[in-house]
Amino acid sequence: MPQKIAENTFNIVILGSLALLVIFLGGVFLSAVLFTDVRVLLSALQAQDTIFAIKLTLITATLATLLALILAVPASYALSKVEFYGKSLVDTFLDIPIVISPVALGAALLIFFNTPLGRFIETYGIRFVFEVPGIVLAQFAIITALAIRLMKATFDSMGTRYEIVARTLGCNKWQAFFKVTLPLAKNGLLAASIMAWARAVGEFGATITLVGATKMKTETLPIAIYLNLATADIEKAMAIIIILIGLSLSTLIFLRKITGRGYPID
Repeated sequence: MPQKIAENTFNIVILGSLALLVIFLGGVFLSAVLFTDVRVLLSALQAQDTIFAIKLTLITATLATLLALILAVPASYALSKVEFYGKSLVDTFLDIPIVISPVALGAALLIFFNTPLGRFIETYGIRFVFEVPGIVLAQFAIITALAIRLMKATFDSMGTRYEIVARTLGCNKWQAFFKVTLPLAKNGLLAASIMAWARAVGEFGATITLVGATKMKTETLPIAIYLNLATADIEKAMAIIIILIGLSLSTLIFLRKITGRGYPID
């Protein structure tokens, strides 16, 4: 009997905690939905600056995600499977973009472009400060660490058996990686891609610090929210928030649909 009471108490506590979180977040998002008039939402969706912000957000987030994955996949594989001096330090260092404020990271990027090397890149290469490429760079800086974490968890959960078999059958390291390892890691790769993209869509702090908030130029969806709040256009700001929530929710639903769960790592 005491054991039964303990089990019931345990279930009440954990389910109660879950219910509190759902009620809290549901209340926050529901208040945003109820505050927004349907006509205002439709008007915001048709506004030229909102359409611009949606397009810019989708394009920059996609580019940043592709760039992040190009580096995150081999980097996470190295952290998972290769032993080298200073590995623990490197692994910890790569987590810095996750734990520091995005504004601080944006400020660090801004300072970098005031160094001799940064000014050289700006003068003879690509202009990032207060320009659209800076949005991609800021998003890339934020999401790469997330992509590495997800992909490293995927590679950590995989054994080396199939790679070894592929090598004994005549595959070199490149062939074993592309023909065996990556196909086995497809769920983790999909999760890393979608979660990194969703995080890039919502990125604000590093972006506004590096490129500013210029309407119809560097105006992503989060910056559009900021600009409308700054001009006290609360209704339009809330309408754009609904759009951003819709994008994020669609991304998470799509992730679960194609993988069967939220954060697959196997």
